[in-house]
Order: sequence, then structure tokens, then C-alpha cells
Amino acid sequence: MAADATPYRLFDLTLVRREALSPCLTRFSFTGPDMARMTTLAPDQRIKVFFPDAQGRPAAVPARPDWYAWWKAQPEADRAPMRTYTIRALRPDAAEVDIDFVLHGETGPASRWAMRAQPGYALQITAPDRAFTGQGGGYEWKPPRDVRDVLLIADETALPALAGILEELAAWPAPPTVQAFIETPEADDRVPLPAWSRLSVNWLHRKGWEDAEPPMVAAARRARLPQPNAVGQTLPDVDVDAEILWDRAEAHRHGFYAWVAGEAGSVLAIRQHLVKERGLDRRALNLMGYWRRGRILD
Repeated sequence: MAADATPYRLFDLTLVRREALSPCLTRFSFTGPDMARMTTLAPDQRIKVFFPDAQGRPAAVPARPDWYAWWKAQPEADRAPMRTYTIRALRPDAAEVDIDFVLHGETGPASRWAMRAQPGYALQITAPDRAFTGQGGGYEWKPPRDVRDVLLIADETALPALAGILEELAAWPAPPTVQAFIETPEADDRVPLPAWSRLSVNWLHRKGWEDAEPPMVAAARRARLPQPNAVGQTLPDVDVDAEILWDRAEAHRHGFYAWVAGEAGSVLAIRQHLVKERGLDRRALNLMGYWRRGRILD
């Protein structure tokens, strides 16, 4: 382990390329001087991205182990906005990393930056350090190797992670049976995904559903699920307007495994359905509220 190795380290990046993947999703490719030290541990690897502040000043977080304490100590007006994203792809040999952004107008520092960003723009991120040999983190996709049946439900904010999960599964010698349900704003927001005989991909579009149950929740109700195996479980209440909904699956052998991420209210309803109504074992479920409708999170 390098003397300065920590689970996450700070990287100074420069945008080299942007590519529109769909009306709502754009891929940004970055490079930087220390890319050989960056790694990713799973397809849903979370990173922190620092954006220019309200005055347009670029982030200047120092590259030191206590970067978070330093950042928290800054006056709020001077603090670089920090948001959570997913590493979509890492190419160490080319010194490039891809991060996919959802574009939804002038609604926050991340989308505002992404709407304007051109090659040459700078960002800072914290990402896993390749030199760290201890237990890393920042990801929840940890399926048992004997998994036979996988349920994936996501909206556009979790689509980059879901796409990476499908790419990983497609490379298995015998990919499991997978049901994937993806909610996007409109039909044009579909992106190419892997395919195999036991994969079912279902695209769901919010347009036209404004006064109905969110498409993600409706999808959970029609998904093919195993027989109830944990009826009567306790399910702690979560106030998604005041706290983060983040239920992690436990590491154990189980034929069924679910990964659900997106708008917190929808994930909460799916949680209730899978656990209380369908009696699925909570230990096999990852349920993550990436954002909350009505709140500016990016």
C-alpha cells in the first residue's frame, strides 16, 4: 500500500469529450494527471463530484486525507457544491473516466454545470484509490455468485449504474435470469444495453403517467417474483423527506437478488410492496433513494 493511500483520494480532472446519449442523459469523459491511481470496485461505484460555487469559482479542495473535514469547515457560501455520481467506465490505460449526467435544466449546480460544460472545463472528484489495499466501499452491487434470479429497477438517475450491472452480468459464463425495469422521462431516452436470452428489459416512460402511480412502482407490482420466504418481517419506517432511504442487501447465499434505485418516494413504495406485500427476504434487497421529488439534489 502506498504511504498516502486512503480508500478515496481527490483527483483533478479536465473534460475532454461530451456525448449526448439521449435527450436526458449525456456522457462526460475526463482525464487527469493521476488517473493511474483511480480504480472502481463495482458497476454502481459512487464518487463525489465538486462543482463551481455560486460565484462560478472552480472547486479547490486540497488533496489530503482529511479533505471532507476541510470541505465541511468552509463557510457555506464559499463551499464547492458536492454531489454523488457513478463511475460509468474507467479506462486507466487511456487515462480517462466516464461519468453520465442527467440534464434537467437550471435546477442545481450539477445540471447547470453540465448544460454548459465544454472540453477544457475542470472538475474535482473523489474516487477509490487503486493503491489502497484495505476494504473499500461506496457500492452496493454485491450479488452472491450462485444468484439465479435478479430484479433491477431504476430511473434515469440510476441508469448508468444499471447499465454497468448488465454489462458485468453479460460477461458471466452463465448469466442469470434478469428482469430490468427502467423509468425515463420519455421514450426517446432509451439507450443501448446488453442482451442475452434470459434478460428482459422493460422501458417505462413517465410522460402520460403524471397523475398515476409512478412507473417504477407499477413495474414492481407486475414483476415475476419468488414465493414469499420471509413473511412477518419488521420494516422500519423511513421519512424520505428527512432522511436517506438506503437498505443494503446482506452477504449471504440466496437464489434471488434485487437492486432498486431512483426517486426515494418510488423506492419507498417498492420497499413496502416487496417486503410487506410480497414477503421477500430483506437480506436479498438493495433499496436506495438516489433523490427526492421536489428537492434539489443536484
